Amino acid sequence: MTAHQHLLRAKERAVSIQTYARIAGVAFLVAIVGGGFGEFYAPSTLIVPGNAAATAHNVIASDLFFRLGFLAYLTEAITDVALTFLLYVLLRPVHANLAKLAVLFRIMATATFAFGELFYFAPSLILGGDGYLKTFSSDQLHALALLSLNLYGLVGGLFTVFYGIASLILGYLMVRSGYLPRVLGALWVLGGLGFVTWNVLLVLTPGYASSLLPVPQLLATLLLGLWLLFRGVDVEKWKEKEHEAIAAYESVPS
Repeated sequence: MTAHQHLLRAKERAVSIQTYARIAGVAFLVAIVGGGFGEFYAPSTLIVPGNAAATAHNVIASDLFFRLGFLAYLTEAITDVALTFLLYVLLRPVHANLAKLAVLFRIMATATFAFGELFYFAPSLILGGDGYLKTFSSDQLHALALLSLNLYGLVGGLFTVFYGIASLILGYLMVRSGYLPRVLGALWVLGGLGFVTWNVLLVLTPGYASSLLPVPQLLATLLLGLWLLFRGVDVEKWKEKEHEAIAAYESVPS
């Protein structure tokens, strides 16, 4: 391969990695909007804590709004899977095996949260009025619907440890990268610790599981999304890390 061809390939990789970074930035922001609506705004608007009848009334009266909440979550889940791949590509040069480990934890987190979303959607069947449901009284159906929504909220919290561990790994890789701000990596580590702590407290002592513990991760996600969208990565340093990783791989005896 000629020197000119090497230069062209290097330029292609630089453009490619910056494109990945921009796409990741957009995906982060889409995930924040989708998650904010589907995971927080819609459920908090529909659910009346401790009042099954009022909750059931809200779900039935706002059926489209209820379904839009689920659709918003689906949008977030799609971007979450895409982000798992994009973050792997961006951080692979730092430590490929750790980047792969983060992929596994993020996929596990997305899958378990998707399972929890089934309980969000279940009230549409419970309150659907189908003939076989006449076995239950209205009060029983309302109670089942609220129970299902409460399970949805619980499942979402019980498995944040997977997101937390993934964030710890990704934050560490960002700090080590040299092509992303160290402060963003540190904030992701803090966010990961918050998620893990929240999950453990939710299991052992639910009363101490403060809703403030996930906030650092939410802030870290927003800031990284904005940074990738508007600044991207330091391409030269990313290429240096990539070359170092390739050289280290090639130096290992076969």
